[in-house]
Amino acid sequence: MAVHEEVFISVDVEAAGPIPGEYSMLSLGACLVDAPDEAFACTFRPVNRNFVPDALKVTGLSLDELDKSGKAPEEAMGAFATWISAHCPSNTQPVFVGLNAPFDWSFVNYYFHRFMGDNPFGFTALDIKAYFMGVTGCSWHETRSSAIAKLLHPVQKGTHDALDDARYQAELFRLVREARIKPAA
Repeated sequence: MAVHEEVFISVDVEAAGPIPGEYSMLSLGACLVDAPDEAFACTFRPVNRNFVPDALKVTGLSLDELDKSGKAPEEAMGAFATWISAHCPSNTQPVFVGLNAPFDWSFVNYYFHRFMGDNPFGFTALDIKAYFMGVTGCSWHETRSSAIAKLLHPVQKGTHDALDDARYQAELFRLVREARIKPAA
């Protein structure tokens, strides 16, 4: 089996509710973990009118506005797939990185399969919370982004803007990666 270089891509989404299919992905932001200025962002036209009021309140996004200005999911996911491909030559493997990756990955995976037929990330994602827990030996409760930030002192902060949050997550991942215990030689 050939070993491929891994390209870590920090991904964040904002959604109208807790699960794909029932609720729409509203925005997506992504950046290369090790080159966060290499970024992708888009907003989506909702696939339905379902929403959790607190989800919209947190994002500041409006379903009515996104109906007008958001991209069709097929167009948005096609553009994201093209961006991933441009940053991941054939000898590399894109790795989805997220803070609470199960949430973000569930929407991205669903949208890729529903609208594109395939997910370029495959069927896995790297969760920063779980990675932090493994590196530090902390409890699950101590993997909140505020607890991680308190220990690692990132420059950026989460804002609930998908691209800003992707860049913040990229910084957190880099800091956790730098803090990991080095294996004995």
